[in-house]
Amino acid sequence: MNTDGDLHLVLSLSCPDQPGIVSAVAGLLAEHGGNITESQQFGDPTTGLFFMRVQVQTAAPREELEEALAELAGRFEMTWHLDVVGRPLRTLVLVSKAAHCLADLGYRQRNDRLPIDVVGVVSNHTVLEDLARFYDYDFHHVPVTADTKAQAEARLLELVEENDVELVVLARYMQVLSDDLCRRLDGRVINIHHSFLPSFKGARPYAQAHARGVKLIGATAHYVTADLDEGPIIEQDVERVDHGDDEREMVALGEDVERRVLARAVRWHAEHRVLRDGARTVIFR
Repeated sequence: MNTDGDLHLVLSLSCPDQPGIVSAVAGLLAEHGGNITESQQFGDPTTGLFFMRVQVQTAAPREELEEALAELAGRFEMTWHLDVVGRPLRTLVLVSKAAHCLADLGYRQRNDRLPIDVVGVVSNHTVLEDLARFYDYDFHHVPVTADTKAQAEARLLELVEENDVELVVLARYMQVLSDDLCRRLDGRVINIHHSFLPSFKGARPYAQAHARGVKLIGATAHYVTADLDEGPIIEQDVERVDHGDDEREMVALGEDVERRVLARAVRWHAEHRVLRDGARTVIFR
């Protein structure tokens, strides 16, 4: 079929599992001239929820589809989201002193490998200002101390609102967000950290891991919640190490896996491939 000029949209949804959902969604899209180009679905027997992601090309106005979907949503108690395929999400990146994740996100975005539009970089230090400027990102220095934490988070929220931010990425941002901020940005903040938690907390976790002779190091990307480092996991990966790897080599391997895991998590979120399932996630890769 000729699809020149058609909208290419992505629909993601969740609702209580029941017969007829796939048929109803596909039928609705067909009624509005939609041609499904990709479709994935999953029913979770534990939670009783159904999840679906559909990409569709259609000549119908987006508003027309949204009106029809709103009516269907009432019938199935459905939570849904409709967006243009590949539309870059307006993203704010938070960093401290480690450069590897920011550099990787910038490189991937510049080479069209990440559907994000970085509208600014926020840091509690100035170490990475030159790197942010290299990628033409606005840099905001927002110092954080025990006495200024509330003001710093208020400034962060101002930046989120002023820039219509859709996604906040903690790219090795070494500050704990308050419970209130986590709630206000629920589902919109992704964090990356090493996967030694809770075994090796605090300073120099790789030194602690080396001293204990660990054989696997890894990274975890997850949504940020009020429960520190316990939000729904989006992606994880590991690297094998042995007795011959010293602390410096383990740090380098750890940074590499952190880069990969964060990039995948950000891309899947931006492509609407991640759906929340309580404390877990459903990933349509």
